[in-house]
Amino acid sequence: MSTNILFIFEGEKREKSITDNLTQFSELKTKTTKSLFWNFLDKFGEQAIYLVSSVVLMNIIAPSEYGLMGVLLIFIVVSRLLADSGFGRALLTQKTISDRELSSVFYFNIGLSFLLYFAFFLCTPLIASLFDEPRLISIAKVLFLGFVFHSFGLIPQMLLMKKSDFRGLTKINIPALLVAVTVAIVMALNGFGVWALVAQSVIYAFLRTVFLWIYSSWRPVAQFSMNVIKSLFAFSNKLLLSGFIAAFFNNIYPSIIAIFYPNAMNQVGYFTQANKYQDVPFGVISNTFRMVAMVTLSEINQETERMKRVIGKTMKSIAFLVFPIGLFMILVAESAFSLLFPEKWLPAVPYFQGLALAGMLTPFTFILNELFIARRRADFFLGVEIVKRVILVLLIVLLFQYGIMGLVASWVIYTFITLIISLVLSRKLIDYNAFDFLKDALPYLLIAFVSGAIAYFATLFVSHHLLFLVVGAVCVFGGYWLICKVMRLEMLREIEGLMARKKEIS
Repeated sequence: MSTNILFIFEGEKREKSITDNLTQFSELKTKTTKSLFWNFLDKFGEQAIYLVSSVVLMNIIAPSEYGLMGVLLIFIVVSRLLADSGFGRALLTQKTISDRELSSVFYFNIGLSFLLYFAFFLCTPLIASLFDEPRLISIAKVLFLGFVFHSFGLIPQMLLMKKSDFRGLTKINIPALLVAVTVAIVMALNGFGVWALVAQSVIYAFLRTVFLWIYSSWRPVAQFSMNVIKSLFAFSNKLLLSGFIAAFFNNIYPSIIAIFYPNAMNQVGYFTQANKYQDVPFGVISNTFRMVAMVTLSEINQETERMKRVIGKTMKSIAFLVFPIGLFMILVAESAFSLLFPEKWLPAVPYFQGLALAGMLTPFTFILNELFIARRRADFFLGVEIVKRVILVLLIVLLFQYGIMGLVASWVIYTFITLIISLVLSRKLIDYNAFDFLKDALPYLLIAFVSGAIAYFATLFVSHHLLFLVVGAVCVFGGYWLICKVMRLEMLREIEGLMARKKEIS
């Protein structure tokens, strides 16, 4: 009798455990879906506004003016990273955060941002001398104010991300950007040139911070602890160094072009705008999945099997999106540039096509980086960055002699090697290896190639740019969807199921 009672009790315990796990999984899936939707809306909205405004601005402002902004990009990105000190990511991985910790980081970040601004302010003549462009002195002094404004919003932004309030971030980012691009367009139409681009950057940073403070209920308290900074730095120092290395080398190409190649500022303008436009869809996809993975993986960072399933599903989702989009972009690049921009921008087309190859792989690496951070393996993150950048420098040295397209090729090869290295390390953490990745991503890549080949032959004799874009889009995306449907691939089934559920609710 007692044995039977024990058996029943144990059975009930197992049943309850299974029910609890299913409930947790369902809640996580619902939370992730909502986060994905709002984060996608935020990033897509931002990129759509940037795209439309850039089309207008590039028809007014010369490539050389964009080149002036391009050579300063490396200083902006590095400064923002240093001002954050990696503490935002360290706090995000903690289960609970005290007001004392938040306030200490807030005051430290602001103080550091002012120190950095004054340091760069004093260095502006050296920067102008490096690129042999006196105008950079005044431009840099104003442009660098952006990272000071940015530092004031880091804690409110981190807290919204911690709560997965991507809806709130959307309400903040989109209005700030709309105001900034409107001012930039008005200034460009009135002949301000590069200063229109400077105003857009600084106004956006300022308004975004103001809106973050209006939306957020958090306020700093009058507490500062150096012990808090030291304890967080123990985790964030590797992330900071990794981020610094990544920021420096990811943005070094415009500086190399400006210093070593002829017709420098025009070529920097072509390269930076080509890189910016190829990054529009991949940036949306990367940031959408990365921001959600940042929160989701941190919540389940002790559950190896569950993390492996989440990573696998994320890789499939990314592959489903990036491969057809990337191949379509490469196919229609020349027609799209001819249709949207003046003829002076056509030299950017080959750069755009080459960089798009790398862009298709970048989102996968970003997700694996989030895995390393979620497992609190900053040593992996730092080790990967050091190895990757040594490889990148070697590739640049080897391919430098082949001109700017040689630099583009170095970035494509480097991105592929980076993905391989990240997969090797992910195998050590959660047993997600290169074979698992190929199983998840390869079907979507092959189908995208087939649909891209159909589009290529269908557009061979189409000379009208708009018609070329329409035929290419119908063949690539229509063919892709049809083949996925015939093969009943998982991601298409999930999307159709989601749409069906939404119809039932409405």
